[in-house]
Amino acid sequence: MLSLIIATISLLAIQNLSLSWYMSFWALLLMSALSILQLFSSSFTFLMYNEFMLGDNISSILISLTFWISSMMLLASQSSVKISMNSSVKFCMYVLGLNLVLITAFSMANTLMFYFMFEASLVPTLMLILGWGYQPERLQAGMYMMLYTVMASFPLLLILLFASKYISCSSILYNSMIQAKLLNMEWSTSLFILFSLLAFLVKLPVFSLHLWLPKAHVEAPVAGSMVLAAILLKLGSYGILRIYQYFNLQPNLSFIFILSLVLWGGVLTSIICFQQIDLKSLIAYSSIGHMALVLGGLFSNNPWGWTSALIMMIAHGFCSSALFMLANCIYEKAHTRSLYTIKGLLLLSPILSLWLFLFSAINMAAPPSINLLSEILMFPVLMSFFKYVTVCLIMMSFLAAVYSMYMYTSTQHGGSPKFLVPYMNFSNISSTTLLLHWVPLNFFIMKTDLFLI
Repeated sequence: MLSLIIATISLLAIQNLSLSWYMSFWALLLMSALSILQLFSSSFTFLMYNEFMLGDNISSILISLTFWISSMMLLASQSSVKISMNSSVKFCMYVLGLNLVLITAFSMANTLMFYFMFEASLVPTLMLILGWGYQPERLQAGMYMMLYTVMASFPLLLILLFASKYISCSSILYNSMIQAKLLNMEWSTSLFILFSLLAFLVKLPVFSLHLWLPKAHVEAPVAGSMVLAAILLKLGSYGILRIYQYFNLQPNLSFIFILSLVLWGGVLTSIICFQQIDLKSLIAYSSIGHMALVLGGLFSNNPWGWTSALIMMIAHGFCSSALFMLANCIYEKAHTRSLYTIKGLLLLSPILSLWLFLFSAINMAAPPSINLLSEILMFPVLMSFFKYVTVCLIMMSFLAAVYSMYMYTSTQHGGSPKFLVPYMNFSNISSTTLLLHWVPLNFFIMKTDLFLI
């Protein structure tokens, strides 16, 4: 893993020499293949490189996802970004810088260093939104994202500083037991859990802390939307898992309260999807429901639940990234993302309709995708942890199928508007990018032991 980080740093260093767009793409794709090969090593379980860096199957899978999605970001952004050499070089630098920060965050064994990298990931993302966003409101969207994340993460910084001073160790693998030692009252324990997890709950995001996400997605370029949905939301899930282990948190009433709020919020956001006019906003709200299920698996205090949460993180990463790319393809052809005006694309671009159908089916957990596997594993775990969430799970599963069908039928069926060009072509690059999203979603079902925790 250290070799991959060094390779990324080297690639970023020589980017100032006007490195070719395609060389950056092939380098990222090669590093993605090397990281995947490490996952298939029979001897790989856990590696501690030094006191600051570690590697296990959770971090290694997310690092592979980061490399994969970063290469897809470059491939999907060619038509909208690669106009001038100066613009493309800056874009590649921000993508490579964000890639470096993310893989370093997933490799950190030190809690304070992890917090620093967790916050540092906002800077390249903000630059992507401000520099290549579509609308003038992108400044407001960037401000929402920064304020929500920074303000919510400040209590976590204080807790980490206090914990590292109290136990004289900031290793993320150290079972500090600080929560059990210092806090023996129910209300103080609940506050401790809330402040420890608040930064990651905003990053997921969960319902009531999600207002920044649709704004950021709507204003971001296609690469920004892909990295937001595929990787940055997973950074919040990964942080919850690590902090859960570090503080040895035990399920109590606060866990049940947060889980109930989040799952019911997942139902509400699934209903809100039907009110959306903007296609990207609809996909962004659907992510909140999936992240609610991920949080439920992480809160289950069960290896089975953690495994199902990891599988859903990977499945959602590929599927949502592909859906945002499809939304961008529709925007490039129709010059609008309004569901009221985009109609009849099935006759104009059948290949685009085929890809949208495939990923809409995966979004509703159709076989043989790993999304279905994650829901099959997760539902029994959540019902055994807290039986009253069964109604929420049933409604979320049903509504996910309904809004996925609504998204497909509203854009593909009906009479085509007069402003759309008949027989619009679909580029081979877009088909290749979508194929590279679709293959892991359906073929990882044959190698599920990669996700076992």
